[in-house]
Amino acid sequence: MTTPAAPRQPRSGCPISIALELLGDAWSLLIVRDLMFKGRRTYNDFLAGGEGIASNVLASRLRKLEGANIIEKRSDPRDARRYIYRLSPKGIDLAPVLVDLVIWSARHVQTDAPPAVVRSMREDRERFLADVRRRWRTSA
Repeated sequence: MTTPAAPRQPRSGCPISIALELLGDAWSLLIVRDLMFKGRRTYNDFLAGGEGIASNVLASRLRKLEGANIIEKRSDPRDARRYIYRLSPKGIDLAPVLVDLVIWSARHVQTDAPPAVVRSMREDRERFLADVRRRWRTSA
């Protein structure tokens, strides 16, 4: 079993800089998105997600996110050779950020996000976020 990457000291105390150090690469937020919105939970789920992430990059990002306590890794009760990934409480706290990114992107660019979902995010953001958190709690 690999150990999670140890958290580094932040470059500065700037909140945006700190967030970017944790999540500012091309893959970390997509892994969080997959856990939060797409129900992906295993290494193979992420690989098959359609984004084209390389297996070594995926392994590295999963270790980094686990080391930052954004995700949690548990043994799969059905297959001890596999792991199940889940957002931690710190990770689920990213829900408002991801919702705002979806709304912003859909406002300015044609996206693949289902229009009804984007409308729900925009028109009743708090209910949408409550549903995300409820699904997260019941997936424990």
